[in-house]
Amino acid sequence: TFDKLTDVVARRVGRGTIGFHDHAEDKTPQHKQADLLNQITPEDLIEYGLIPEMIGRLPIITPLMPLDTDALVQILTEPRNALVRQYQKFVNMEDCELVFTEDGLQALAEKALARNTGARALRGVAEELMLDLLYELPTRGGGYRYSVTGEVVRGEADIIKEARKLKKESA
Repeated sequence: TFDKLTDVVARRVGRGTIGFHDHAEDKTPQHKQADLLNQITPEDLIEYGLIPEMIGRLPIITPLMPLDTDALVQILTEPRNALVRQYQKFVNMEDCELVFTEDGLQALAEKALARNTGARALRGVAEELMLDLLYELPTRGGGYRYSVTGEVVRGEADIIKEARKLKKESA
């Protein structure tokens, strides 16, 4: 949220080292940013532009690291009301089945990550993908399985529609 806050911390810390190699150039940009954010002080926040009255009311300052694709996939699938489950429920209401492949989930997470707004981007990306299907689903009829793959998410293919085998009830 606080863009360029790491620049303030880096100026204070003085990233130059003399005589010793701290392996800073071996780290990824995310690791370098995490190292800087872990060293943040109230003075850094004041220099960044936040008012001292507000900073004085914050007893603990904790940086939150950016989400990666694995975390976004977890957000898509693991909570009780996860987006994937919501869309599957909508499709089940029309007597169809919706399946997201691992590749499809990864592609969704990567697309959301590219928007640089964290987990909030997941809803927008998923909505863009599912809007047409959900709109047309009531007129298509039931008994189909729809698969969302990586190619579908990247726009290289349409959502895969196949006839689903009905489970036979045993008497």
